[in-house]
Amino acid sequence: MKIIIGSDHAGFAMKEQLKVWLTEQNHSCIDEGCFSDASVDYPDYAHAVAQKVESEDSLGILLCGSANGVCITANKHAGIRAALCWTAEISVLARQHNDANIVCIPARFITLEVAKDIVTAFLNTSFEGGRHQNRVNKICM
Repeated sequence: MKIIIGSDHAGFAMKEQLKVWLTEQNHSCIDEGCFSDASVDYPDYAHAVAQKVESEDSLGILLCGSANGVCITANKHAGIRAALCWTAEISVLARQHNDANIVCIPARFITLEVAKDIVTAFLNTSFEGGRHQNRVNKICM
């Protein structure tokens, strides 16, 4: 699976570790930055990931310290449903019920192992549709 990934400086180290792990899992990662732990503006990278996820109909991963900033920014794009996930269970529900296409990970508050569990759940869960489709259809105005 092709995955679009990005972070700010606070999520950089975890992003780099996730890229290696995802590649080992036979996924292809397209890295939209950032490319070091030097301070950057998270919206630049959240917009880049969101635009690519929208245009390529793919899934994305965004990381920042709390994941709030990248999540808020990504959700400004009409075709994006970004979900801030702290646990694998939340990640599953974001995919099943909300058809989330970007998972946002709070790098300063979880371990790499928890992040891997969140990403695994996100990538291996499908949207249930049904009653949830009507709700998802009401998200964009």
